[in-house]
Amino acid sequence: MLCWDFVSAILNFVVEGDAVKAIELTEELAPNLLENDMDLHFDLISLHFIELIRSRKCTEALEFGQKKLTPFGKVSKYVEKLEDFMALLAYEEPEKSPMFHLLAPEYRQNVADSLNRAILAHANLPAYSSLERVIQQSTVVRQYLQQEVDKDSYPPFCLKAFLDK
Repeated sequence: MLCWDFVSAILNFVVEGDAVKAIELTEELAPNLLENDMDLHFDLISLHFIELIRSRKCTEALEFGQKKLTPFGKVSKYVEKLEDFMALLAYEEPEKSPMFHLLAPEYRQNVADSLNRAILAHANLPAYSSLERVIQQSTVVRQYLQQEVDKDSYPPFCLKAFLDK
């Protein structure tokens, strides 16, 4: 049985940048999840690496990267991302580097969303709520209709306007 408070705590750790704690709790809540989902495991380890750089702990980040990220360098799909992460080390102010997006809160949120979907799938629960699925489907239908019919005949969808009706 999935404990929602536990899942919420894990996701909060990711959003706050404490990937190590998120990994520990994930392994406790969903054993083997990270072993079976190397992409997610890579994302969480990378998030910790990025947080070390953000905290200006570059020596610690380099040591951590050599220890935890090096094994991923043997897999071609991770090489480009690893190069981007390592490039952050070259900048005195990584926030001003071409890879600044890795330091943005949206990056953490994307990792948290991936982790949430993986935990739900691990517990054999749907990855998206019914409401999210309906909104996704209605958005696709509306986009299709706008492409097929004169674009001026359908105003852009606005959830607030829809709910106010």
